[in-house]
Amino acid sequence: MASSTQIRDFVARFAALIDAHAVELTELDSAIGDADHGTNMQRGAQAALERVEAMEGATPAELLKAVAMALISKVGGASGPLYGTAFLRAAAAADGKATLGDGDLAAVFAAMLTGLQERGHAIAGEKTMIDAFEPAVHALQGGKSLREAYDAARAGSDATIPMLAKKGRASYLGERSRGHRDPGSASTVLLFQAAAEHLADG
Repeated sequence: MASSTQIRDFVARFAALIDAHAVELTELDSAIGDADHGTNMQRGAQAALERVEAMEGATPAELLKAVAMALISKVGGASGPLYGTAFLRAAAAADGKATLGDGDLAAVFAAMLTGLQERGHAIAGEKTMIDAFEPAVHALQGGKSLREAYDAARAGSDATIPMLAKKGRASYLGERSRGHRDPGSASTVLLFQAAAEHLADG
């Protein structure tokens, strides 16, 4: 079960991981994108943390919606709308629940994936964050743990390295996009790492 306290801890850990990996994320983005994924996500995750820390007594859905609003307002480029939409869908899936059981968490992350796919119009194999997010969700839907979902996200992100980019700015590079990890998939791995550490075994 994941309580509101654990949702806050999850957001705090995600913000800390983004902060620790911000330079790496920006370096990944500099190779095939706008060179701003790390700094943008760092700003957005910190804003999200500040919002949820001030929301004593909030439900999981209210906290997830606050994260969405912070990311949409603070993160530039494609990442803000994508992550923001994902967290809005998460909030909708968690609505009316005081705590989130394993099945609820699987539904929350599945809703996030649907939001990402609809907003970004991407599918697996196109060298985007979907390549990390989708296998993680499939793991959860198959009854696996958040730790196993994190492992699946990591493997999915690794798989983006040799891929030819078919979406976003990276797609303009053609064959030169091969050999680089998709930065969105890397931040997705951090999201599932935070979830595995703070939303599991509640």
